[in-house]
Amino acid sequence: MLRSLYSGISGLRSHQTMLDVTGNNIANVNTTAFKSSAVQFQDTLSQLVQGAGGPQAQTGGTNPAQIGLGVLVAGISTNFTQGAAQATGRPTDMMINGDGFFVTKVGGETVYTRAGSFDPDALGRLVGPGGAILQGWNAVNGVVQQGGALTDVTIPLKAVAPASATSTASVTGNLPSDAKTGDELVRDVSVYDVNGAERKLTLTFTKTAAGWDVAGKDANGATGNATLTFTNGVLDPAGGSLAIGGITVDLSTSTGYAGMTTVAFKDQNGRAAGTLESFTLSKDGTIIGLFSNGDKQAVGRIALATFVNPGGLEKAGGSTYRATVNSGAAQVGGPGEDGLGNLQGGSLEMSNVDLSQEFTNLIVAQRGFQANARIITTSDEVLQELTNLKR
Repeated sequence: MLRSLYSGISGLRSHQTMLDVTGNNIANVNTTAFKSSAVQFQDTLSQLVQGAGGPQAQTGGTNPAQIGLGVLVAGISTNFTQGAAQATGRPTDMMINGDGFFVTKVGGETVYTRAGSFDPDALGRLVGPGGAILQGWNAVNGVVQQGGALTDVTIPLKAVAPASATSTASVTGNLPSDAKTGDELVRDVSVYDVNGAERKLTLTFTKTAAGWDVAGKDANGATGNATLTFTNGVLDPAGGSLAIGGITVDLSTSTGYAGMTTVAFKDQNGRAAGTLESFTLSKDGTIIGLFSNGDKQAVGRIALATFVNPGGLEKAGGSTYRATVNSGAAQVGGPGEDGLGNLQGGSLEMSNVDLSQEFTNLIVAQRGFQANARIITTSDEVLQELTNLKR
């Protein structure tokens, strides 16, 4: 049988594979974080018709004569270039800027993905659309225990930020130097004990001939006093603070110019207990919980993995990959560390399929298929001529 017939068949098979790969790329043009693939061809073994001849004194050397036996698919490679960002506004949508893969577990198997669309399940775990559970390190009392074994990243929906007793408070603003002697200004602030119980702390400023007297009192009956004197509107250092029931009130930034009454409490460092209300994602993968008492604490950190040879990963469906012997073992770390990319919250990575290139590949594959089909029909005509020699 003619060798060209089988060469044409191999060409049909190879270009059909190219059509399959190109069609899959186009079908996934809107798949989150999809990575396009490309087909590489190579020729098959060639039949040696005439071997090479070495040069002689009177004759030159001759090259080998070989007839190729067709084409085959050498490999299908994955293009891991980064796709464009698509803003979603959802805090649980994440995009990796740079190298790396999210580490997830599904059915006890560890798989890796670039698709960062996650949602909390009934247990507070962040899971992908197919149920794969995001892996990382959870925080204990606001401290991320990084470096240990990976665990399911969990948003503690019933987490409580502990209360903190007030130990300092600060007052800022201006006390009017042109106020009448005996005038009073009263300022209040809420402070907290170690259990988060709120009480009121009151400062009473009384104008004197030399400056201002400050009398402090809290709801538990604790008191404190200080005297403020000013030189050209600037507070003299001797009256910079007072203590009331274990709380140090800082008055050092107060001023004493005429015509302005802006004195007020600036802040205090205590707080009541609070519950988790929402969370945000930082670039290093740390999930920051925002509590009802205004506190901010880390509740976990997302882990990323990288590979020596990402092209060696095996596609496992659901936009996930699994490690193989040629990809190398996963190297796990935090975002922004050891060559890993940063995370961008509220965005997803789009597919990196280039439609213009894929439609061009469709044309190339179609024409290649047609050309190889012509090889088969032409070989068939030659065989028909041979069979017609005997009539």
